[in-house]
Amino acid sequence: MSDVAVTVQQIGRAGITPAYAGSLLTTNTYLVPNDGNVFLHLKKTGAGDCVVSVATPNTVDGLAIADLTETVGATSGDRMFGPFPVDNYGSTLSVTLSEITGLTMAAIAL
Repeated sequence: MSDVAVTVQQIGRAGITPAYAGSLLTTNTYLVPNDGNVFLHLKKTGAGDCVVSVATPNTVDGLAIADLTETVGATSGDRMFGPFPVDNYGSTLSVTLSEITGLTMAAIAL
């Protein structure tokens, strides 16, 4: 398993055309800088759902916070997740993917 740094793209008043990373791997952990204003945009054209997991390394009253898991649907899935409060998710998001056929991802900050 490799850790892969993901560049966050800043949205502004003029707008952006996001760049989407492809060639994703289920064996990688994608590390996304997080200031609490980041969201993830995932699009899926392949024939299989993808479960996206975002780790929650912090605790509340000493209790572990369950990791966020959401699904991007097969064939025409188009989902946005976030923002991710730093108090719960930390300053770096740790993202894993269950199925990557036809999957692309962009990290965008507001």
